[in-house]
Amino acid sequence: MSTTASVKNTKGIWKVITASSLGTLIEWYDFYIFGSLAVVISTKFFPADNPTAAFLSTLATFAAGFVVRPFGALFFGRLGDLIGRKYTFMVTLLLMGGATFLIGCVPAYETIGFMAPLLVLILRLLQGLALGGEYGGAATYVAEHAPLGERGYWTSWIQTTATFGLFISLMVILATRASLTPEQFDEWGWRVPFWVSILMVFVSYVIRKKMDESPVFAKAKAEGKTSTNPLKESFGNRYNLKFVLLALFGAAMGQGVVWYTGQFYAMSFLKTVMFVESSQADGLLGLALLFGTPFFLFFGWLSDKIGRKAIMMAGMLLAILLYRPIYKAMYETTDVSLKTEVIDKAKIVAITKENKHQQLDSIYTSTKEFADGTQWQQVKTLHLQDGKPILDEKGVAKSDTKTTVTINDSDKWSLIFWIFIQVIFVTMVYGPIAAFLVEMFPVRIRYTSMSLPYHIGNGIFGGLLPAISTYFVVNAKETGDPEFYLEGLWYPIVIAAISFCIGMVYLKRKNNIENE
Repeated sequence: MSTTASVKNTKGIWKVITASSLGTLIEWYDFYIFGSLAVVISTKFFPADNPTAAFLSTLATFAAGFVVRPFGALFFGRLGDLIGRKYTFMVTLLLMGGATFLIGCVPAYETIGFMAPLLVLILRLLQGLALGGEYGGAATYVAEHAPLGERGYWTSWIQTTATFGLFISLMVILATRASLTPEQFDEWGWRVPFWVSILMVFVSYVIRKKMDESPVFAKAKAEGKTSTNPLKESFGNRYNLKFVLLALFGAAMGQGVVWYTGQFYAMSFLKTVMFVESSQADGLLGLALLFGTPFFLFFGWLSDKIGRKAIMMAGMLLAILLYRPIYKAMYETTDVSLKTEVIDKAKIVAITKENKHQQLDSIYTSTKEFADGTQWQQVKTLHLQDGKPILDEKGVAKSDTKTTVTINDSDKWSLIFWIFIQVIFVTMVYGPIAAFLVEMFPVRIRYTSMSLPYHIGNGIFGGLLPAISTYFVVNAKETGDPEFYLEGLWYPIVIAAISFCIGMVYLKRKNNIENE
């Protein structure tokens, strides 16, 4: 190939990458805003009398968006193989953007009662359906423009969008918090990140509208080689179904749990188990993601050289072996029982304040400082009626307790390092997987066949992880287990171990470039 042709080809694929990645990034931003604001949302759309149950309900609603992703993969994957890649993922973009904007408009539980969580759940399901159709289309579209032998590198740009989407969601939240008072953010400011998405969706739609159809699909369509029934060919054909199942259980399932442990469970763990102040936790995760994101491109490029399997299996194995030591080190970094308290700076302030229901609350604020600069605060709110504590069914006074740990600079960098290591595992399993899945299936049924295992692996096995792991931690804490905070890790460790064993035995060592 001449130098001029090579430059022209590279310029062309950069246009494809930009248009595909921008839209996919925005869809991930839309999808993850909900998870990034889970702690706040739990107080808005669910009953406030049980904060733990409200948070678990929020995580379950968050997970619901993942559960329906496989259905979106089936519906939009079929459309993509019938009418084309371009138009299908333009529809998913508009569906995602509309649902996200409307979540920011839903009135709070106090205003419309149980209609609030119901509406949020419906919109969350629409988000999941849209994302189910988006990723397969974007990955397929880019792969079908990429030169053979370079698919790992070029599709890894799509892989960065999920992490950048989460990063941008965290940055938008931090910027919104910084520009408002805590009271304003709690009252209405948390809705702003949802509203912002509609502007980004419009820009992406304009860019995508100018894109051409995938040349590989256009050629197949011109030659009459597209599928008339993608679902039947993908899952009714025993030979192809074997590859669908292998893609799911040998790669996507393990990749899904490693991805969500390293990003979403890490964030949930910081805020709800370690009690790190919310803005600090977002900042720590944001920096770790920023440092780790270039490795998606590195491992995508490396997978073109040494094969996808070796890198993905190595990422899973490292996660299996190192998750418990990493999370133990993270927890001990902010465990105030291991720190030296400055006794003369401890104080307790008690006030009585009228709440939103025109009832009185007794609020006790305890603060402590430690020699290394760590600050600890616990706010206990005792609910009163006629001047007396309100009792639950067991006769115990009802109260809400919120603990916040503000960490010192040294501990910040320690936590960034431990999260960064987890992000490296994520880049190893996630960087090569788009090219791996694309190459497993022929053009005529590629969109459908690759989308389903990806979204079951990520949507079901990965998406359920924060809720399941948080439940394990809460349950272990109630039983008095001294290492309760590690119990949530058994879920990703076991799932990744199963996937690792299947992948090592059945996946091909070399990349498959025959399906064209």
